[in-house]
Amino acid sequence: MAKKRVKRILRIVLIVASISSLWFVPWILVKAWILPLPNTVQEQLEEGIDHGFDGMIVYVDHAGKPPEFYAAGWHNREEKIPAYPQALFKIASITKLYVAVATAKLVKAERLSLDKTLADYFPELAGRIENSEEITLRMMLQHRSGIPNFVDHPDFWIEPPESRQETLEYALDLPANFEPGEDYGYSNTNYMLIEDLIDKTLGYSNQQFIKEEILIPLGLKNTFGSLQEVDIDKVMSGYYVGIDQDFKFEDTGLMLATAEDVGIFIRSLNDGSVFKEGEQEIYSSVYVYNHTGLIPGYQSIAEYHEDIDTVVIQFNNTTNFNGYDWNLAEIIYNRIVKIVKKKE
Repeated sequence: MAKKRVKRILRIVLIVASISSLWFVPWILVKAWILPLPNTVQEQLEEGIDHGFDGMIVYVDHAGKPPEFYAAGWHNREEKIPAYPQALFKIASITKLYVAVATAKLVKAERLSLDKTLADYFPELAGRIENSEEITLRMMLQHRSGIPNFVDHPDFWIEPPESRQETLEYALDLPANFEPGEDYGYSNTNYMLIEDLIDKTLGYSNQQFIKEEILIPLGLKNTFGSLQEVDIDKVMSGYYVGIDQDFKFEDTGLMLATAEDVGIFIRSLNDGSVFKEGEQEIYSSVYVYNHTGLIPGYQSIAEYHEDIDTVVIQFNNTTNFNGYDWNLAEIIYNRIVKIVKKKE
């Protein structure tokens, strides 16, 4: 009953948001952009809360200096628990970085090939994904496959899938977005299929491989593959404007981590310490070194800034159909980076 109620609310909010976006100018973005730059990261976070975010976390890692931790707003709005930097957060598409590293390791070990096709690996999907005989693993990693993104299906948000197979169905039996290798089109379907391929190749979960090959070597004890592995009270609540629900209880099948753990991983990715010999060259040929994440209730930005040798991670736990919250999060992030650079 609860899921049906959420679906009905999502439909209503989607309609209202679509109509509202035609009439209301996002002045909050203008305000956030033109305000004088605060002197500290903490002040900028407090501004972010004033702009409408329920809670925010920031982690700053300057090379050779102790890491800095910041938080503002609520960890749990209903229970009036203040936000704190060590909370677990749903990192959404940042998960793709870990999956890409795992794939590079398996390619170096010759257990996977970048040039084998989707049809080679999943013959049962050959008739349901266009051009599967031409789409290579390399193209999928690079988002150059042309496979439709399941979240772009018109029914995805109105009738949210309740299983992995239901999720995949939203990308099957559709025309390709473009010919393989001819364009770029970000698609979550690519990485869901890559995760399934790793599972199939290993005979066990890709998350177990990530734990053994990435998390344990880096000493990351606060990164997890699913909601079932964690203490739910340590997960930061996630809110969607217009919906009276805490989205932390929704199992997205994506990873959770603290900002510090993500920061350590991002530095290891950029300095190459997460790789063994020959793996980084493979990784560099197929994927990026920074990433963002977005799912209902959770937005994240994870970047390494080479010019100041600093990693900055930002989490915020409020999202909205109108998309302004994502733009707002990026404005705040860029202002935080300016504060950090000014401090440097």
